[in-house]
Amino acid sequence: MEPHHHHEHSHRLTSLNKAFIIGIALNITFVIVEFGVGFYYNSLGLLSDAGHNLGDVASLVLAMLAFRLEKVHPNSRYTYGYKKSTILVSLLNAVILLVAVGIIIAESIDKLFHPVSVDGSAIAWTAGVGVVINALTAWLFMKDKDKDLNVKGAYLHMAADTLVSVGVVASGIIITYTGWSIIDPIIGLGIAVIIIVSTWGLLHDSLRLSLDGVPVGIDAQKIQQLIVE
Repeated sequence: MEPHHHHEHSHRLTSLNKAFIIGIALNITFVIVEFGVGFYYNSLGLLSDAGHNLGDVASLVLAMLAFRLEKVHPNSRYTYGYKKSTILVSLLNAVILLVAVGIIIAESIDKLFHPVSVDGSAIAWTAGVGVVINALTAWLFMKDKDKDLNVKGAYLHMAADTLVSVGVVASGIIITYTGWSIIDPIIGLGIAVIIIVSTWGLLHDSLRLSLDGVPVGIDAQKIQQLIVE
């Protein structure tokens, strides 16, 4: 049984490492393309979304770093190894997501009072590519998202980005057929609320574990009774 378990563990490490590398490569490429299109068409929506995606690339890089540090063996200076780095990076990921939400809200409010005329079709097509890339990246982490807070953070980042891109696609289509530029910030505010709700659990769990709190779902009294018995 032991060799089989080791094989499964090694396979998981390899598949997750590939998931991080593929996700980072795809999203860096999309950020460059989205920024270029946004700059060419003077679309603040695409430019701000590119900035948001760039933040997610940084989060994926941090998550991959923590994932690798977690496998480093303990030594005389770090007797518990570096496993707790995955919790700290999960906390950082949650904070980055909330900061990104703050930027989205600020940008949306500004656009409500200062609407900008943009090319709706260019926004829709570019964001449509973003939906595919973000959804594909989220899918890469979906299988292991409940096994590691760090992987869950990466999954939530990309799932949230998929929602953001869907909202941008919708706003682009509506703007194309109606010319109502004010739709863009309204959808942005709605997406921000969705991201806050989906991120709250990750923030709560990672903050609790970083303070060495009892993990969610663990009954400390039952464990104490089992030890005493």
